[in-house]
Amino acid sequence: MKKKQLTIILILIAVGILVIYSFQSSNIKESSENTISPYVGQETRGIKSLSQQDVEGLLIGTGTPFGGMAKLAELNGYPGPRHVLDLADELELTNSQENQIELVYNEMNSEAIILGGEIISTEQELDNSFDGDSITSDYLEDKIDESAKIYGELRNVHLQAHLKMIDILTYEQVQKYNKLRGYSSNEDPCENVPEGHDPIMWRMHNNCE
Repeated sequence: MKKKQLTIILILIAVGILVIYSFQSSNIKESSENTISPYVGQETRGIKSLSQQDVEGLLIGTGTPFGGMAKLAELNGYPGPRHVLDLADELELTNSQENQIELVYNEMNSEAIILGGEIISTEQELDNSFDGDSITSDYLEDKIDESAKIYGELRNVHLQAHLKMIDILTYEQVQKYNKLRGYSSNEDPCENVPEGHDPIMWRMHNNCE
């Protein structure tokens, strides 16, 4: 075999080895990256299951924890009392409406603060039990049931407040609220009753004539 041909063969072999090595290194790196948990950094939390934003929201009674306690109502056209009060001028609220909404908000907020504190306490107890290796199956089940019950009560408090807004605001104010919040749709809710809703109740809640 000529020297030139041998050199070419050796070069091709070297290139092949480099390609294989590069491919394997890439796979190893990708595999390593895939094992990294999305929870990295959260192990330093005081309560692992709650973000700082969740804790702050629960302590002051807002609807922000867990991705939005009242999102179901808000995105279906049921205004939130706090946001309505913030938009009082734009919505041209009457004194009577403003007083009613402030009452709804204050009642909701007071209840939410109490329930929020209970959720934090329950989650802290759960966290401490896992951290101290003292958790048992029965204790876990009891605490999960307790947490779920309080969470349900808190969600109900927020959603009920949104529901009450429909009886206080006019149809035009609800539509303007949704537009100001960026949710406005060109569809007339009085003419387009969503599937699964009772037509009479839907039109009543939307103040349709």
